[in-house]
Amino acid sequence: MGICMRKSMMIEFMRVLVLLLCSAVSLLPMAEAQEAKASASANPPMGGRWFLPQDELGGFVHIPAGTFLMGSNPTQDRLAFENERWSPQMRQGRVDLPDYYIGHFEVTTGQFRAFVEATGYRHENIADTQDMLPMVNVSWTDALAYCRWLERSLREEAETLPQLRQLLLDGWHITLPNEAQWEKAARGFGSRVYPWGNQARSDRANYDSTGLRPVGSFECPECAYGLADMSGNVWELTRSPFQPYPFDPSPLDAPRQDPLALDEDPLWVIRGGSFRDKANLVRGAVRGGVDPGVRLENIGFRLVLERAE
Repeated sequence: MGICMRKSMMIEFMRVLVLLLCSAVSLLPMAEAQEAKASASANPPMGGRWFLPQDELGGFVHIPAGTFLMGSNPTQDRLAFENERWSPQMRQGRVDLPDYYIGHFEVTTGQFRAFVEATGYRHENIADTQDMLPMVNVSWTDALAYCRWLERSLREEAETLPQLRQLLLDGWHITLPNEAQWEKAARGFGSRVYPWGNQARSDRANYDSTGLRPVGSFECPECAYGLADMSGNVWELTRSPFQPYPFDPSPLDAPRQDPLALDEDPLWVIRGGSFRDKANLVRGAVRGGVDPGVRLENIGFRLVLERAE
């Protein structure tokens, strides 16, 4: 990637990056911490040694194969940024994906703590954080390390949920979603502005607020696949280096073979917006970008389970 392209990419992302890196906000004020604790008890139970949801697939939701519209059409979404358009002539593009599974929820502090305790992985930001809050202050490398550990653990342990274990034994992999997988899971086959429709709704996402909420606080029955918190709460890391559209999956092969091979790329795509952001930044097509080493209290991640190539 040439120097000129990198500079143009940095300029293109500036509005989003400034909002990500601006004024520090405390993770949860005391009053909200009490509310979050009460709310967490109403969320789906997190059980087993890896704190996964207690369902047949440990919280993974199936996304069927097929083509979907990616990006923004400014005639439909007037809040669209330039980097969401495929070209002036083709404002959205069609992307065909095989089927995959994605996490119903963002990875929680409790889940990441299980990884740290099992492996001794060095991480200093989880000691006093509630288990049901999304795991934040994680770098791209931290997130991929968790993915590798969880895949290995679930494949090897006899008590893993049978259907999930069989997929892993058949060669499926746990990793971060690429940005096309993330966007299809958020928007479905159509072109909704938000995961639930075309208008912002404060009862469907944690945005423009004072702090994090426990995962599952904003369920979305209107969303294409019923996923929670795809908009707001935390920005979610992907395994896509930022490139101009049209979407090109080819650079994604390297992290699958060597997850650290591309960690020096200048920007990696993040999706979904966070509790700090206004409604325009929690739309389904918004593309943010961060350095792979950045750790912020409004960036987390969600898992994907995909077929081996």
